[in-house]
Amino acid sequence: MSTVSHDKLSSSAYDFIDEPYLEGLLSGKPADAEVRDVIKKSLAKEPLSVEETAVLLRAEDDQSIERIFDAARQLKRDVYGNRIVLFAPFYIGNECVNDCRYCAFRRSNPDAIRRTLDQDEIRRQVEALENKGHKRLILVFGEHPQYSPEFIARCVRQVYSIRTGHGEIRRVNINAAPQDHAGYATIKAAGIGTYQVFQETYHHETYAKVHPKNTRKGDYLWRLDGVSRAMEAECDDVGIGALFGLYDWRFEVLGLVAHSLHLQKYYSVGPHTISFPRLRPACGVNLDQSHFVDDDQFKRLVAVLRLAVPYTGLILTAREPPELRRQVMAFGVSQIDAGSRIELGGYTEAGDTQTIEREQFQLGDIRSLDEVMRELIVDGYIPSFCTACYRLGRTGEHFMEFAIPGFIQNMCTPNALSTLVEYLVDYASPETRAAGETLIQRELEKLPEGTRKSELIDRLHRIRQSDARDLYF
Repeated sequence: MSTVSHDKLSSSAYDFIDEPYLEGLLSGKPADAEVRDVIKKSLAKEPLSVEETAVLLRAEDDQSIERIFDAARQLKRDVYGNRIVLFAPFYIGNECVNDCRYCAFRRSNPDAIRRTLDQDEIRRQVEALENKGHKRLILVFGEHPQYSPEFIARCVRQVYSIRTGHGEIRRVNINAAPQDHAGYATIKAAGIGTYQVFQETYHHETYAKVHPKNTRKGDYLWRLDGVSRAMEAECDDVGIGALFGLYDWRFEVLGLVAHSLHLQKYYSVGPHTISFPRLRPACGVNLDQSHFVDDDQFKRLVAVLRLAVPYTGLILTAREPPELRRQVMAFGVSQIDAGSRIELGGYTEAGDTQTIEREQFQLGDIRSLDEVMRELIVDGYIPSFCTACYRLGRTGEHFMEFAIPGFIQNMCTPNALSTLVEYLVDYASPETRAAGETLIQRELEKLPEGTRKSELIDRLHRIRQSDARDLYF
């Protein structure tokens, strides 16, 4: 049962997106000193206000933009080090009562192939994912009465129960419709990690345009309050996001920052993650291109988000093509999906090309997990499947207690190296294994001598020489 007071419940359930005010913040060119002052605050690891974020969004000269990029790179290194967490999306069902204009799964699309995986199909998909080396999944559901909280919870428990050799899923996140308090509590009890609810667009008129009123998703405030209800139901890890390309990208950034600050104000902790996908082609969808976000704008929005919310994880999805993903990684991304297939049953049934009639949208990067792992390693990142914080209770406010002083890097780097060795021993190609072992040796040399380093070296040896797995600090 939630421990949140009635006063907090009533005070949080309101439309906190002051649209005229946010729009007004986006006019005029900032002085160079303003940009410098905002960057200085961010590099001190302090969250930015919407007004300060707008200063960075209004900067248009090349020098200021490059300064923003440099600061985002530095903040990424300071807070997260060179770790990149990996996960895979897993679509359970695409039945949907909504009619979102940008989505192939909308109810009025006659070309979409509808399907809900049964228990045997879920098992086969999870086994295929585990046999590739995945440890973290996000389960995706359409909005439909069939996908009740009880159904979602059963799927979560089944995924956790499946084992293949050394393979297991250690963290299951959820991307599904917003629930009431009881629904969130039911799903939370299944042991989920993060519950994601994307507002899609924070602009009211655009929201109404792309989400018809006669649908569940047509209620702007119900969706806006969705992650608040989740936190009130003790889902202390929530994810927010916007679908860039529906409205002015700068306004959407301010919406995400306003949402983050709202959660911080009422629940003492902001979102665990922020996602920023761009519109992609989809079956039966004619996209309005008036607000499309080009690659340069996309890089800027990622960098500004990094500076605005220093301790919030930023998720870069496989919607983007490989080269752009490689470029944007340095601007503050902390999580990516890899080896992704979003066709229902795609991990066992899809070939080397996408089947757009079975997808919610078209992916830009369908490389294998091993290919993505190798590229990350070559570029100097530590690919991580770590789930230690969630299983040791370092979530919500407790996560921030560790993260804000910077201690998280000291725990996460050793845990990341442990999960990387697991992958190299159990799943990697020879090329990836060789590159990974070189990286691990280099990272060990950076660590200060002491008990923690000695324990880590012992753990890595045990993983290589035995069945010991899932060792973490």
